[in-house]
Amino acid sequence: MSPEGKKLFNIIILGVSFMFIFTAFQSCGNIAQTVITNLNNTDFHGSGYTSMSIIYGVLSASNLVSPSLVAIVGPQFSMVVSGVFYSLYIAVFIQPATWAFYTASVLIGIAAAVLWTAQGNCLTENSDENTIGRNSGIFWALLQFSLIFGNLYIYLAWQGKTHISESDRRTVFIALTVISLVGTVLFFLIRKQEDTKAPGDDDSTNEILGESSSARNKMMRAVAAFKKSITLSFTKEMLLLSVTTAYTGLVLTFFSGVYGTCIGAVNRFGSEEKSLIGLSGIFIGVGEILGGGIFGLLSKKGRSGRNPVVMLGILVHFIAFYLIFFNMPNDAPIAPMEGTDQVAYMIPSKEVAMLCSFLLGLGDSCFNTQLLSILGFLYSEDSAPAFAIFKFVQSICAAVAYFYSNYFLLQWQLLIMVLVGFFGTITFFTVEWGAAAALAARGSDYSSI
Repeated sequence: MSPEGKKLFNIIILGVSFMFIFTAFQSCGNIAQTVITNLNNTDFHGSGYTSMSIIYGVLSASNLVSPSLVAIVGPQFSMVVSGVFYSLYIAVFIQPATWAFYTASVLIGIAAAVLWTAQGNCLTENSDENTIGRNSGIFWALLQFSLIFGNLYIYLAWQGKTHISESDRRTVFIALTVISLVGTVLFFLIRKQEDTKAPGDDDSTNEILGESSSARNKMMRAVAAFKKSITLSFTKEMLLLSVTTAYTGLVLTFFSGVYGTCIGAVNRFGSEEKSLIGLSGIFIGVGEILGGGIFGLLSKKGRSGRNPVVMLGILVHFIAFYLIFFNMPNDAPIAPMEGTDQVAYMIPSKEVAMLCSFLLGLGDSCFNTQLLSILGFLYSEDSAPAFAIFKFVQSICAAVAYFYSNYFLLQWQLLIMVLVGFFGTITFFTVEWGAAAALAARGSDYSSI
C-alpha cells in the first residue's frame, strides 16, 4: 500500500472506531436522563445532567495534561485505553448504583481528554495541508453515523412505551457496551507512519510526539507538550477560535442531552414521546453526516475557504433555535417524570421537532468540520497540544451548560447559544482571513484548505 493509501486507511479506521464507540456513548447520553428519571423512585439517586457536567468538567481539566500522556504512551495505545473506560461507563447502566455512576463519570472525563487529543494527533499525522479538509470530512461523517445506528435501535425498541422497564434498560445497555468494545478493538488496526525525517533534523512534532524507548526522553516530550499547550493557549488565533469552540460545546450539550430530554417530556406527543428521542437522534445524525460529506469530502470544490460553511452553520442553527422556541414548552428541559402538558407558541409538532433535530446536526457539522480543518492547518506541527486546547474549551463550556440545564428554562438556554454563536462566528471569520493571507503569502491556492 502506498504511503498516501496507508494514511487514508488510517483515517477510515479512525472514523469507524469512533463511530462504534460513540454509537454507544451518544445513544447513552441521549437516553440517560430519561432512564434515570425512571430509576429515581428506587435506591438509585442521580442526574444525567449532573453526570454530564462532571464528565465535561473533568475532561476540561484533564486536557491540561492529556498531550503529555499521549506523548508518553503514543496516540494508538491512548485511544485503546480510553475506549475501555468509555465501555465501563456505559456498562454502569446495566445495574446502576449512584456511587458507580458518578465515579465512572470522573473516569470517562479523563479518558475523553486523552481520546480526543490522540484523535487530533492521529488525524494530523495522516494529513497535510491539501488533505486535511478531506480527511476531517471523512472522519466527521463516519463518526456521525454513530447517531444513526444507536438511535434507530432505541426508536424501534421503545416505540409506544411511556415507561422504561428494567429489562428494556439492561438489553439496551448490554448491546451498547459490546458495540463500544468493538470500536476499541478496531484502534489496533491503525498503522504506524514511518519516520522519514533525516538524522539531525529538528522537528517539533517528532520531539513532542515521536517514539522513543528512553524514559528520560519520554518525560522530556511530556514536559515539552505541556509547555506547548500553555504557550498556544495565549496565541491570538487560539484565543479567537476559543469563542467558536465554546459555542460548539454549548450546542453539543443541547443536542446530545437537553433536546432529547425535551422531546421525551412533551406529553402531547402521546405514546411516541420516548421513541421520538431515538428518532431525533437519527435526524441529528443525518444532518451531521450530510454536513461532513458536503463540507469535508467536497472541500476542494470551494473557492472561498471555510467562512461560507461556518456562515451556513450559524444561519441553520438560528432557524432551528427559533423553531424550537415556538414548538417546545418552556419547562421541557426540567420537567418531572410525569412530563409537561404546557404548550409553547404552537401545538407541539413531531414534524417540526424532527426538522429541528436535522438542522441542529447540519449546523454542528458545519462548525466542527471547519474547526478540525483550521486547527490541523494552523498547528500541523503542534497537533496534540492544539487539539487538547480545543477539547479543553469545548468541554468546559459543555460542563457549564449541563450544569445550568438542571435549572434554566428553555428560552434562556436558547438565548445563551444565540449570543455565543454570533460572536463565535465573527471570531472564526477573523482567524480564517488571517489563514488565507498567510497561505497567499506562501503562494498556495486558498481553495486547497
